[in-house]
Amino acid sequence: MAALAIKSLNIATRIHGRVLVREAEDPVAVIAGFHGYMENAETQMARLEALPDSGRATLVSVQGLHRFYRGRGEEVVAGWMTRQDREAMIADNIEYTDRAIESSAPAEIPLFTLGFSQGVAMAFRAALRGRRRAIGVVAVGGDVPPELLEDATLAFPAVLLARGERDDWYTNANLEADASALRGRHTQVETLVYPGAHEWTVEVAAAAARFIDRHLTR
Repeated sequence: MAALAIKSLNIATRIHGRVLVREAEDPVAVIAGFHGYMENAETQMARLEALPDSGRATLVSVQGLHRFYRGRGEEVVAGWMTRQDREAMIADNIEYTDRAIESSAPAEIPLFTLGFSQGVAMAFRAALRGRRRAIGVVAVGGDVPPELLEDATLAFPAVLLARGERDDWYTNANLEADASALRGRHTQVETLVYPGAHEWTVEVAAAAARFIDRHLTR
């Protein structure tokens, strides 16, 4: 008897994501943050709050939809996606991010997206594919998503690319390749190599705040 075929289906379903918001009284910007793999919304919110002058902005820390426990402990962490069903997961994440940002502040307030490690891809996708376009992206320790670079119709906002000088994950070659590709698209790109490894440091926070301030005052 011949083996029966097994079909792989993608089934749409409703899911709830977790987002932390710290509202400013009279915000000059919305800063949306995206954490790395095996982190959570609290991790990225702490980074956003540590930005110099962060009190002027409404902060939105978006947690990945795919939650799990760290090791054998009770801390809940998250990831953004795997390579399985990649296109469907990207679409889900963008729709989720749109709703998170739209629920946080009026549309006329300038938006910046900040990502660390795996969250860098989401910072770029939210900035370019989301319904509310960002005026700047801060990318720390992660690659520009290849599908965005391949899309000639996209106009990238200003970008700050950063890596730790001892980062073995996002190497100097990675950073230079991303910067070259973005400049080839006529994107305004700044780069930063800071003391440290695959981590978010006070130098990163200071550079991100300066980047945001420059693009708010232009």
